[in-house]
Amino acid sequence: MSKLETIGRDALVDLSESIKKVPAKVDTGADSSAIWASDIHIDEQGRLVFKLFGKGSEFYTGEDVVCAEYDASKVKSASGHIAMRFKAPFRLRINGREVKTVLGLSDRSTHVYPILIGRRTLKDNFVVDVSRERIYTPETKDAAMKLTRAMKEDFYKQHSKNNEEAAK
Repeated sequence: MSKLETIGRDALVDLSESIKKVPAKVDTGADSSAIWASDIHIDEQGRLVFKLFGKGSEFYTGEDVVCAEYDASKVKSASGHIAMRFKAPFRLRINGREVKTVLGLSDRSTHVYPILIGRRTLKDNFVVDVSRERIYTPETKDAAMKLTRAMKEDFYKQHSKNNEEAAK
């Protein structure tokens, strides 16, 4: 078995050569992992089609991702709402280590982190030191901190705007 790499409670994830350094929350309490996806549907050939992220994300490219292999299940929320959830296989690079995993596709536009890394992805790949935030390489520290602050500011602006409109 190879030596497990230590990561903090968040990480930077590369999805492809063009989508790099996406902030991800490392959550040892979550069994599965998830990614922000939009325009999720099944095409005429029965393939899963979606776009990574949403139009409000700096990582959004508008390109369709097409998967012939995927999983679907019905999920019932605490409020009783039933929704179809899709999962697709991905190859991620987390802190420089390539990992094969399955990610649930969901609207994470209201979350600070567009990716959630759960226990199934962490197992046999990483040890999590929860006392540490992202374990940075020097070249990513400033950019990551600016991005996280900007995402939080956008989230609060949107929610305070929605709260103001609801109060009217």
